[in-house]
Amino acid sequence: MLSLLAAAAADTAGPIQWAELGLTPGIDLGFFTLRWYSLAYLAGIILGYWHLSRMIKAPGAPMAQRHADDLFFYCTLGIIIGGRLGYATFYEPSLWTSLKLFQLWTGGMSFHGGLAGVLVAIGFVSWRGGLPFMRVADYIAVNVPFGMMFGRLANFVNGELWGRPSDVPWAMVFPHAGPLARHPSQLYEAALEGALLVIVLLFLFWRTRARYRPGLLVGVFTAGIALGRFTVEFFREPDAQLAEFAADTGLSMGQWLTIPLIVLGVAVTVRALARPALASGRAAPGAA
Repeated sequence: MLSLLAAAAADTAGPIQWAELGLTPGIDLGFFTLRWYSLAYLAGIILGYWHLSRMIKAPGAPMAQRHADDLFFYCTLGIIIGGRLGYATFYEPSLWTSLKLFQLWTGGMSFHGGLAGVLVAIGFVSWRGGLPFMRVADYIAVNVPFGMMFGRLANFVNGELWGRPSDVPWAMVFPHAGPLARHPSQLYEAALEGALLVIVLLFLFWRTRARYRPGLLVGVFTAGIALGRFTVEFFREPDAQLAEFAADTGLSMGQWLTIPLIVLGVAVTVRALARPALASGRAAPGAA
C-alpha cells in the first residue's frame, strides 16, 4: 500500500492529496449512508465469529458452538459499550455530561475501553458456562486483530486520525488537517496492529501447539498489539484535546495506556511458556 502511494506521489508535483484518492465515507443508499467505519466493525466481528467457529472444531477446544454464539453477542456489546465509555474516560471526559456520549459517530471509540469490554464479556460467558477463562480468552485473542485491521483502514478512508507532518514519499495532505503533508498513520496501524498480528496469531494457533499453553496466545496478542500501538503513536498526531498532555509528558495518552499492556503481555507470555503444556484440550462442555 505504501509503495503504491509513493509511486502515486512520484507522478505528481507535490504530496499526495487524500481528497483526490476518490474515497467516500460509505455506501450512499439515497436515504441513508452506510458508513465504512460501521461496516469495518461489522466485518471484523463476523469474520472473527466465523474463524472462531472453525477454531473450536479443531482438537483441544475449550468450548462448544453455543458458547461461541454467546461470545459473539456479548463481545459485540463489550466492544461498543466499552469502546465508547473508554473514549469518554481517557480522551474526551466532557462526553460524560452530554448526550453525545450515545452518538457513536461523534468523537470515537477507545481500543483500551473495547478491550476491557471484551474481557468482561469473556468473563461472563466463561463463568456462566463453567469454562476456563484463560483458554477462552486465547481463542478470542486470535480473532481480535481482524477488527483492528478493518477499523484502521476505515479510519484512513474517512480521512481521520491522521499522522504527524512528514516528508516521506507517501505523506499526504488530509482535508481537515491543514496544508501540511502527514504520515498516513492509519495504514501503519492497520499493518502492525492488524495484518502482522493476524499472521503471527494464525500461525501460532494452526501451525504450533500454542493453544495447549493457556495464556500464550493472550500474551502474544497483548504485547504485540500494545507494541504496535506504542510504535505508531510516534507517527500519529495526538488528539487535539490531549496535545498539551503529550507535549508535557513526552508520550501520548495512547502510549501511556499501552505501557502496562506491554508489561502484562510479556509477563503472561513468559508464565505460559514456563508452565507445562496441556497434554490435550479438555472436551468442550456440552459438546456431543
